[in-house]
Amino acid sequence: KSTSNECCLGMSQKMSASKDKKETRRLPPQTNRREDLHIVPGVEMERFADEADVVIVGGGPAGLAAAIRLKQLANKHEKELRVCLVEKASQIGAHTLSGACLEPSALTELIPDWKERGAPLNTPVTEDVFSILTEKHRIPVPILPGLPMQNHGNYIIRMGNLVHWLGEQAEELGVELYPGYAAAEVLFHEDGSVKGIATNDVGIAKDGSPKDVFERGMELHAKVTLFGEGCHGHLAKQLYKKFNLRENCEPQTYAIGLKEVWMIDEKKWRPGRVEHSVGWPLDRNTYGGSFLYHLNEGEPLVALGFVVGLDYTNPYLSPFREFQRWKHHPFVAPTLEGGQRIAYGARALNEGGFQSIPKLTFPGGLLIGCSPGFMNVPKIKGTHTAMKSGMLAAEAIFPKVTAENLDSETAGLHIPEYAENLKNSWVWKELYAVRNIRPSFHNYFGLYGGMIYTGIFYWILRGKEPWTFKHCGTDASQLKPAKECTPIEYPKPDGKISFDLLSSVALSGTNHEGDQPPHLTLKDDSIPVAKNLAIYDGPEQRFCPAGVYEYVPVETGDGMRLQINAQNCVHCKTCDIKDPSQNINWVVPEGGGGPAYNGL
Repeated sequence: KSTSNECCLGMSQKMSASKDKKETRRLPPQTNRREDLHIVPGVEMERFADEADVVIVGGGPAGLAAAIRLKQLANKHEKELRVCLVEKASQIGAHTLSGACLEPSALTELIPDWKERGAPLNTPVTEDVFSILTEKHRIPVPILPGLPMQNHGNYIIRMGNLVHWLGEQAEELGVELYPGYAAAEVLFHEDGSVKGIATNDVGIAKDGSPKDVFERGMELHAKVTLFGEGCHGHLAKQLYKKFNLRENCEPQTYAIGLKEVWMIDEKKWRPGRVEHSVGWPLDRNTYGGSFLYHLNEGEPLVALGFVVGLDYTNPYLSPFREFQRWKHHPFVAPTLEGGQRIAYGARALNEGGFQSIPKLTFPGGLLIGCSPGFMNVPKIKGTHTAMKSGMLAAEAIFPKVTAENLDSETAGLHIPEYAENLKNSWVWKELYAVRNIRPSFHNYFGLYGGMIYTGIFYWILRGKEPWTFKHCGTDASQLKPAKECTPIEYPKPDGKISFDLLSSVALSGTNHEGDQPPHLTLKDDSIPVAKNLAIYDGPEQRFCPAGVYEYVPVETGDGMRLQINAQNCVHCKTCDIKDPSQNINWVVPEGGGGPAYNGL
């Protein structure tokens, strides 16, 4: 077996020599670096470093849009530019999950001939339906022209397929893509600016000892590093603290989105139909809603899902079970009866909007996409804004990294022009206009008060009202003690329309190497039982959409303990967000682990 250094050196030479190849390139295997790693004589510990002009963390819409735009500019101006993108999923798009009803504006700006290039946008929206649900009935709500819920001109897509296609476009332009390897560490120059990232090591056992397959990760250094990890990114959390990026913004708020794909009876299939609803089964003070989209991809498929704002207060609430209960509504169930569920997944969503956008630039790096949070919540869309942020970042970066004489006060380039470009773009205008819609739901009338606000102030004033609402604090701080709340009795799944949690997780393709250090870490092992279970009746058991957390009796004596089934984790980050004690810290597992979504 070659040493880690030899392996990385060989791969570095291959990377430099094969920029024009279109097949996916591979970095050496690796996993998360742990402080308790036992240093064993004879094990190579040196970590090889390689140089690029730009390194991008995250192979989602924002990261790929940035990479494509950088190479478009380099080719146009006949400049040599090395762009490397690392992605923790085993394949580009394998961790991608979205509704998804795509507004194609940013895609058209980036790749005007996307139709000719075969982009997987096969279902233009033909019907737009919005409803308020009661337990037994549906109240139709008209979608007035100009309201953000209107979907005329949009496409129903499977986001993972679009991301995979964007990866192909990036490789054709010469972007180096490295799926299957997670960025585990931010590297810094002596002056404190970002130097790049380190991918994680592999072959470390649970006890921290190196296994026979142990290999060190690799360092990727760059003039600028773009962080597009998606919602609540592992590295972005560290950067917020390091550079105090959230000093002048509201706390970020989130939701959890759960999704299934079904194959239904062709007689019930209406390609291009978009359905959204609010109301039942949630109460008026719990923000959330549903979607049901009819795809047109050669088979009678529908994508359906349920979103719950993570600022909910009742610790007995289970987003997964609310989703399963919603499917039995008389307006929903007939579409699914006789059908077959073929996919399941979940992810967290940024919902803070305009008020929660942090400082976006710092020496050596930028934040793009869902990492800082550019989702338009009332539109239920964030892909177009995420892609545009990546494009604007690329346009600000390109002249700086290709300048003959780099003029920077830091070793890592600081590019504040990106933030200025964003503030002058349609992204900023769009997010500003809807800034008050989500926080307007925090009123006595809840859902209905928020809808009235949207109908009056947004539709009439188009977001130009001279005030801006604040959020009510972090989502973790919103839970009430269990003794102040009423337990929720959920019906048992019938196995036809509603299902149990573990059979659902099985459809996500989730898998992790079992013998590795935990990626769901606790800051204090005593807190789950002493606080979360004692005060909130263990909400981890209910807010996790993958059955990762459960309280079980201790092996000896009385009492309970928190069991963490990390292999089930779908990387949604909900636990890191909603834990009322903020005791759970999600870090990257071995590269390639996690869900294996097929076009979610």
